[in-house]
Amino acid sequence: MTRPSAKPLPPPTDAELEILRALWQRGSSTVREIHDQLGATKTVGYTTVLKQMQVMHRKGLVRRSERFRSHVYEAARTRPATERQIVTTLLANVFDGSARGLLQSVLAGRRVDADELDEIRQLLDEHERRTR
Repeated sequence: MTRPSAKPLPPPTDAELEILRALWQRGSSTVREIHDQLGATKTVGYTTVLKQMQVMHRKGLVRRSERFRSHVYEAARTRPATERQIVTTLLANVFDGSARGLLQSVLAGRRVDADELDEIRQLLDEHERRTR
């Protein structure tokens, strides 16, 4: 797989994130395969997906293998690494670095069932144990 550069990757746009989700789910895929998957839930042109994936390649968000007749793409980073980057950017830009502010906003914005609250408490307890 070719790699454009080693500089820090930009956070993905919403459209890029949609393509990354498809790649994380499918694994290495051609533009046609990603187009078909995205087309199952919305109308999107093949050339739009192709152009978006070419831009993502230039930005370093995906890697592309040119060994095959059709280019095969894969996500340059894992889903957890991308999620951490997006949340870090969100924390800095919207919540002035406050994890408490983010959590308050998330909890106020939707109903959270008891099981999910228990999981959140467990994650917080685990984080506290790791950082001591």
